[in-house]
Amino acid sequence: MENNVIVSLDGVSVAFDGEEVLSDFSLDIHDEEFVTLLGPSGCGKTTTLRVIGGFLIPNSGRVFFNGKDITDMPPHKREVNTVFQRYALFPHLNVFENIAFGLRLKKVPDPEIKIQVSKMLDLVGLQGFEGRKVTSMSGGQQQRVAIARALVNRPRILLLDEPLGALDLKLRKEMQIELKRIQQSLNITFIYVTHDQEEALTMSDTIVVMNNGVIHQIGSPVDIYNEPKNAFVAEFIGESNILPGIMVKDFLVSAAGIEFTCVDSGFKLKEQVDIVIRPEDIKLVEPAKGQISGIVKSVVFKGVHYEMVVEQAGYEWLVHSTSFEHEGTQVGMRIGPNEIHIMTHTERVEVYD
Repeated sequence: MENNVIVSLDGVSVAFDGEEVLSDFSLDIHDEEFVTLLGPSGCGKTTTLRVIGGFLIPNSGRVFFNGKDITDMPPHKREVNTVFQRYALFPHLNVFENIAFGLRLKKVPDPEIKIQVSKMLDLVGLQGFEGRKVTSMSGGQQQRVAIARALVNRPRILLLDEPLGALDLKLRKEMQIELKRIQQSLNITFIYVTHDQEEALTMSDTIVVMNNGVIHQIGSPVDIYNEPKNAFVAEFIGESNILPGIMVKDFLVSAAGIEFTCVDSGFKLKEQVDIVIRPEDIKLVEPAKGQISGIVKSVVFKGVHYEMVVEQAGYEWLVHSTSFEHEGTQVGMRIGPNEIHIMTHTERVEVYD
């Protein structure tokens, strides 16, 4: 086991009523890392979190913390705390007492409690709110109280189960930045669960893409987005054009009746592959200057760009462009070698979320 691995799941399987939710699941999480478990509903994200937190004992496999087997250790003995989507604050206690709750259970002296709670209030930007009733606070403020309460006990790991799900879009974006700032300032491990791709790409050091209880890809946000390992990852992380193709030879692939230069090699001659092209990587040009040309079938304004569907030889291409084109217009499309990502041909996985 690597020296900086703080949590390791080794061959973990979990089943409910005979249905397997996690299947021979293995994952290493590194210390001081912001890790996001990302996938559609029912893929096993929250189950993984519960196994790490000790709320669920797996049917098979082991859980390690700093190399020590903690599979059967109860939650209160683990150096882990959890922030839930519904916050689980105590409505009869004010902000100070909600944050101090865990310290009082540990019989920490009052002067020390005051110091630690004050530090947490400063960290989450709630100075002066000590006496406020939590029931009178906004969702974002309540979430900050829940985070402070979880962090005041100084856990080595903070588990966050879709904590931004109840917030509006503007507040959710603000809290994404805040959570990353808090994690970096404390240098502790955050393990975050979400089905929101934007959240994962914004905050994470490492993303673990899951579906049907198994891991499809682990990597940085840039790697996950730019180099998806299979069609499921490509379809789930952002929008993509995914076309069947054939490798003509190294650095040359055929798709949609056209041969494209690419940067991939090592495939078999004439091997069937999947080709991923992101909508923003397609450049609209005059029809004669494009590698391919098609007719604009629809145009939707998205604020920072126009989303267009371009029909070409029976294919519908999704294109994001800052240039506006009218429906029915013929356009050319240029796609550079670096914008074409080749994957081994895999069975398509439908995503239900």
